[in-house]
Amino acid sequence: MPHSQSKVTKWAPLALMAVALVWGAAFVLMKDAIKTQPIFDFLGTRFVIAAAVMILAKPSVFKKFNKELVGKGVILGLVLGISYVTQTVGLEVSTAAITGFITGLYVVMVPLLTWLIRKQKVDRKVVIGVALATVGLGFISINGLSFELGQLWVVACAFFFAVHIFGLSVWSPGKDAYALTVVQLGTMGVVCMGISFTDGYQAPIGFAGWFAILFTAVFSTAIAFFVQTWAQGIMDASKVSIYLTFEVVFTAALAVLVGQESLQLKTVLGGLLMMGAMLIVEWPNKKNPNAIVPLETFPH
Repeated sequence: MPHSQSKVTKWAPLALMAVALVWGAAFVLMKDAIKTQPIFDFLGTRFVIAAAVMILAKPSVFKKFNKELVGKGVILGLVLGISYVTQTVGLEVSTAAITGFITGLYVVMVPLLTWLIRKQKVDRKVVIGVALATVGLGFISINGLSFELGQLWVVACAFFFAVHIFGLSVWSPGKDAYALTVVQLGTMGVVCMGISFTDGYQAPIGFAGWFAILFTAVFSTAIAFFVQTWAQGIMDASKVSIYLTFEVVFTAALAVLVGQESLQLKTVLGGLLMMGAMLIVEWPNKKNPNAIVPLETFPH
């Protein structure tokens, strides 16, 4: 790997952690916003504005469009749109904690898809990291164990999130990440807006509603999905899924900071287990030292 490319690759995990942090902040911010606006109206507005912002920021993006990029971007956008739809239905029949945990199980499904579809052997470090991350998710998210048939919607959500992460890793290399992101967000906006219009669209209400929309549209959607699309062009899908599950850690930490929740020992333990998972999958590999991120690149 050329030195310049290696330097860029080393920033990918840190960029994905930043995405997880922004998503965690958005979850806390959305908690009150979606009480005043139906969820699909919120998502539709968010995704349409995000796509519009990216187009206005770089109108020349259309020159990067071609039949292959648009076709694959639409498929990825539909998969991600279905993920949000199934998650929303699941939230109606389950608690937020259980839904968060089951959704986070995409960290297990991504390596399985890699093994089943691409016939690639999953590195032992990744297997251990996935196991630790799953246990960590459980510590943070679960307050009681129960399972109902309705929660199969959330299992479907986790599956489609995994398919999206896997699909990005297969299709994003060699593609223009900016253009591919615009197509995905535009597709998601059409899907969610279409659902919102079935019972009458409702716009955001007041300053808080619009602030939540604009924050999530610009930072949690346009910038975050661009970074994810870029990173997955140069990173293994299984590792990407582990970094993105830190959204749960950041959500819990920020919820404590703003007073939405109280700090619990199990949350701390869960966070430490997930940190352990990250360190294990990125521990220097003697056979291929350039394929990972040295520990000193992470903030202290």
